[in-house]
Amino acid sequence: MTEVATGRRSRITPEREAELYGAVLGLLREVGYDALTMDAVAARTRSSKATLYRQWGGKAELVVKAIRHGKPGHADDIDTGSLQGDLHALVALEDDCTMEQNSALMRGVAMAIHHNPDLRQAFREQLIEPEIAAFQQVLRRAVDRGEIRPDCPALDFLVHMMVGGFATRTLLDDQPPTRAFLTAYIDAVVLPALGVRTV
Repeated sequence: MTEVATGRRSRITPEREAELYGAVLGLLREVGYDALTMDAVAARTRSSKATLYRQWGGKAELVVKAIRHGKPGHADDIDTGSLQGDLHALVALEDDCTMEQNSALMRGVAMAIHHNPDLRQAFREQLIEPEIAAFQQVLRRAVDRGEIRPDCPALDFLVHMMVGGFATRTLLDDQPPTRAFLTAYIDAVVLPALGVRTV
C-alpha cells in the first residue's frame, strides 16, 4: 500500500481509501456490525491490522467513516433557491437501488448502536451532527427567503420527519424507500408542517 508519512498517522491514497471503505461496507452488508472484525477487513483489503488501527483507531470509526464516504452528497452542497427544490434535490442524490441498499445497511447499524457506545458516539459525531447542521443551514436559507416563519414550531423537527419517512417505509409498508415515495412524503407532510406552499 502506498503511504506517505504525515504527522501522527500515515496517509493512504484516496483510491486506496475508497477501496477500503467499499470493502468495509461490503462486509457490513454481509455479516453486520457485530460480526465484522478488523481481521476480516485486513484480509479482504490485503492490509495489515496495524495499518487499519493506525489510520482509523478502531472498528467504530472505520465503519462510520466508510458510511460517510459512501454518501453521495450532503445537504449543505445543495442550494436550488427554494426549500422544496432543496429537499427534492437531496432525495435525488441516490437512485432507488442505492437507497434500498443503504436502508438495509442503516437498519443493521441502528441495531448495533444500542449495544456499542463507541459506535454510537462515532455515528453521532461524524454523521448525525454534521447532517443536522447541514439541514439547519438549508432551513436558515428558507427562513431568510421568507418561505418559513422563524417561529414555526416544526423547524426543530425537520430531521426527525425526514428520517422518519425514510426509516418507517420498510417497517410500515414492507417496501424500501424510493425517490417517488420520499418526494411525495416531502410535499404532503414535511413542507405543509413547515408552512411551505408546494408547487
